[in-house]
Amino acid sequence: MEEDNQSRLTVRLVYAVFVAVIGSLQFGYNIGVINAPDKIIKSFYNETYFSRTGYSITNDAMTQLWSVSVSIFSVGGMIGSFSVGIFVNRFGRRNSMLMVNVLAFIGGAMMGFSKLLKSFEMIILGRMIIGLYCGLATGFVPMYVGEISPTKLRGAFGTMHQLGVVIGILIAQIFGLEALMGTVDLWPLLLGFTVFPSLIQCGLLLCCPKSPRFLLINRNEEEEARAVLQKLWGITDVDADIQEMKEESRKMSLEKRVTIGELFRSPVYRQPLIVAVVIHLSQQLSGINAVFYYSTDIFTKAGVQEPIYATIGAGVVNTVFTVVSLFLVERVGRRTLHLIGLAGMAGCTLLMTIALGLLKSVPSLSYLSIVAIFGFVAFFEIGPGPIPWFIVAELFSQGPRPAAVAVAGCSNWTSNFLVGMFFPLVEKACGSYVFIIFMVFLIIFFIFTFFKVPETKGRTFDQISSGFRERLEQPGAEKSPMVELGDIKLTENPGTPESGV
Repeated sequence: MEEDNQSRLTVRLVYAVFVAVIGSLQFGYNIGVINAPDKIIKSFYNETYFSRTGYSITNDAMTQLWSVSVSIFSVGGMIGSFSVGIFVNRFGRRNSMLMVNVLAFIGGAMMGFSKLLKSFEMIILGRMIIGLYCGLATGFVPMYVGEISPTKLRGAFGTMHQLGVVIGILIAQIFGLEALMGTVDLWPLLLGFTVFPSLIQCGLLLCCPKSPRFLLINRNEEEEARAVLQKLWGITDVDADIQEMKEESRKMSLEKRVTIGELFRSPVYRQPLIVAVVIHLSQQLSGINAVFYYSTDIFTKAGVQEPIYATIGAGVVNTVFTVVSLFLVERVGRRTLHLIGLAGMAGCTLLMTIALGLLKSVPSLSYLSIVAIFGFVAFFEIGPGPIPWFIVAELFSQGPRPAAVAVAGCSNWTSNFLVGMFFPLVEKACGSYVFIIFMVFLIIFFIFTFFKVPETKGRTFDQISSGFRERLEQPGAEKSPMVELGDIKLTENPGTPESGV
């Protein structure tokens, strides 16, 4: 009966998750929005520069300037993600999401008025500020959603963050059509549109509850935490969950607050931290954002007559397979889906390389390249897309969680920046063989996941972190900085139905 209660969907819970995921949608929108009108915006750069100096921007200089415009978003994200702990520990998860919307408003306004003020620098600075917002949001949203979700629904709701991201990308791609806002006159509105979701989220967040784990563990407000759980989950008996939070709080009280520096120095946290960082690197170094950022150019080289529609098609595939992952994650498990995704993406990169390399001599291979790109996107959303965002919160208890999310998020954004900044240059040097680099990374990450990443499906936060601690306490454990997959044996809580997991 308890399992049925914990798995119950309530309007309050769905509402809170939906409102939080607006931040994820913002992240996706600002990844995809720069792609479709790129030629129009580059023309604006050139015209603005010519009006100031009387000279046009050279092709090489434009490539570098556009790389900065794309990747500066990730610089902001790196700074934002590293600041997650500062906000959530002081203001809480919900209030932090509310506060940082001011950054989205400022960044969107700067990009929206860039043409009127004839300043392409405003686009670059605006994208950095939006990146700062998104870096914070990618820490806040998975953390908040994970902490308000019942254990049995935590994986499915954790996937909602990635679903918000891909829907945001798809909206940006559709809005970027010439028939809508991808025109010479309306592209500033396309870039500045991000202010509207921010205003909506600010209003809706006021009706969302605070994180019950934050209330009890960080603020010691047990009655309020209990009331929040009862309203969110639609049940009256939440004693087991309250007790689990109290036990976690008791363990936290025995050790001082965990900073980022201590996270790296402590053997207790080193093992899950390595898993968290590598699994985030596997998301970005898979090459997915190279496809998102430069998809129009890739489809053009593949011989597609209307590349923007092929890009939108990839966005639809992106969204559909994220929904598929949502239904599979609690049945198949995080680790298995991640392995399937990495293996499938590696195969698709090989097909992409072959198709693009032989395209001139065999034009019909353009169809294979399109199928490979769609397959690449589909496998990404099966595992490497959604899982890194929420598995980090599962690997750590309440104390080190904000610092761990900050470090893992920063590694994600750093690799995102490197891909966005250097992919055009590497692609120029390597041509159709550029995706071989990503294939090598994918194989390495597959091997790491197979041997080192534990399954967290159906486990409480305390059970997962206890598994790492128990392994560390075994004789000779400190000789190895990593935990082997088979060494993590998580025991069930007495009286907690975990059968079939």
